[in-house]
Amino acid sequence: MLLAASTVLVAPSASAQIPGQDEIAKSPNMQLLANVPKQGAMAGLNNFGSDWAFQGKYAYGGNYAGFTVYDISKPAKPKVVSVVSCPGPQNDVAVAGNLLFLSTDQSMSNDGCQAVPAPTSQQSAWEGIKIFDISDPASPRYVKAIETKCGSHTHTLVPGKKGTTYVYVSSFFPAANFPDCQPPHDLISIIKVPMRNPAAAALIAEPVLFPDGGNPGDPPDTPDVDFTFATSGCHDLTAYPDKKIMAGACMGDGVLFDISNPERPRTITGVRDDVNFSFWHSATFNNRANKIVFTDELGGGGGATCNPAIGPEKGANAIYDIVGHGDKRRLVFRSYYKIPRENAPTENCVAHNGSLIPVKGKDIMVQAWYQGGISVFDFTNSSRPREIGWFERGPLDTTRLILGGTWSAYYYNGHIYSNDIQKGMDVLRINDRRTAMAAFVRMPELNAQTQPDYFDRH
Repeated sequence: MLLAASTVLVAPSASAQIPGQDEIAKSPNMQLLANVPKQGAMAGLNNFGSDWAFQGKYAYGGNYAGFTVYDISKPAKPKVVSVVSCPGPQNDVAVAGNLLFLSTDQSMSNDGCQAVPAPTSQQSAWEGIKIFDISDPASPRYVKAIETKCGSHTHTLVPGKKGTTYVYVSSFFPAANFPDCQPPHDLISIIKVPMRNPAAAALIAEPVLFPDGGNPGDPPDTPDVDFTFATSGCHDLTAYPDKKIMAGACMGDGVLFDISNPERPRTITGVRDDVNFSFWHSATFNNRANKIVFTDELGGGGGATCNPAIGPEKGANAIYDIVGHGDKRRLVFRSYYKIPRENAPTENCVAHNGSLIPVKGKDIMVQAWYQGGISVFDFTNSSRPREIGWFERGPLDTTRLILGGTWSAYYYNGHIYSNDIQKGMDVLRINDRRTAMAAFVRMPELNAQTQPDYFDRH
């Protein structure tokens, strides 16, 4: 997500097919089991719910004001275990062992949880990764922070050898007057974490992924809302450690990387779509790792782009097959996928975060679309993806656009968990024969940006 504050627009009347304000609409096979509103310091219009991480019976929900720990041992009756106030957008989360990692992508006065926003041009301002000890989920303990160039918009965990974990930090938007975020910014930051001694975590590498500068994008004064962003870093990286590969959604480029040496990721191949893709936002492999679903966050997530005027190919997913082997692998475009429903002009709607629903022999994914809701779609035939389930609420307001909707929708151990920007946690179940077998696949942990092999676990 690109925006840092609510967007307000005056809007014409909505289509008769669009649900009324806060009204729920869904396919018959989708069931809302529970909603837990944002709690305490996490509440408030500009304290957006962000990403998810899961471990055992706990879900960790990011929020621009910190994170919340939920007990999901009874998914229909989730309980709040703790609320940790630690402002620092976006506060995307990931967990490994007894540690939680938190992304800060805003210049702050210091690296603590009582910090306040500071000018990005200020040399002493801080942004990067914070580490917490979550051995007691009821009382997470702050351990350490590591500053990274241009902060940490998102991050990805890659397991290492001998009890280490690597944190790949994605960041972008450098500027000449930002002392710690200078152009060109064609790199990611790699932090090495000794899991038994997280206080010794350190920045070890800043590999340049785009030595040629990446996609130059459209001229800055391009008037179109869907202009192509120049590549100046990556927005999101999705690792598939068992396959030793990673997919990068890097602003103007979609990239496939080799991570056989996790300290030295290496580019295999990349693609661009300067016609329909504005901002390469995130990526998801299928379980066999022969396909990638890339998302385009047209308008930075703050615009109403799910309508006939924008059309079905912008602000959508692009599905690519991975063909060839080794360093000769390449990405071949197959199709676009966008939700088939029109949304109101007061609803921000565009492709956003999702994960696989593990059904052996099929490629099925659940995905967030902000106020477009949640979509479950089958892309087994990568040239003909089709929706098989959906859930959404009507607009938060019928006269102005208030940023809202589901930020991340992930499948974990039989249920779909949605982190709604304004409404908090939603727990859903899909009751469908096509996804029924997924309920038998149990995972001890899930960070969506570190994909597991669901059917060949070691």
